[in-house]
Amino acid sequence: MWLSKQISEACKSAQNAKIGKVTSSNNDNVTIQSEQEYREIKNASPFGLVSVPPIGAKATITPTDTGFVYTGVINQGSNLEPGEVMLYSSGGASIVLKNNGQVLINGSAIE
Repeated sequence: MWLSKQISEACKSAQNAKIGKVTSSNNDNVTIQSEQEYREIKNASPFGLVSVPPIGAKATITPTDTGFVYTGVINQGSNLEPGEVMLYSSGGASIVLKNNGQVLINGSAIE
């Protein structure tokens, strides 16, 4: 996805981008432990998509002119092919949009 690529490139070029573990999170803020603790970090995500990262997730934070923003978690691997999209929860629910037009909800194909 274009946005993910842009965020990734921004993280690579920003000298102060950090990776750490989420130690607390709620609807508005995330706390991340890296070489230091970053508190009350705002969550940045594409319009129309909201998520709250689970505690223990490996997360990225990126500097801005007003402080850091939480930009997402590091993918832990998936069986997705390039171009496919997955939404999932820590409880195990998932929706996968496949390249062949199929939609999988919790692993079952919806035609």
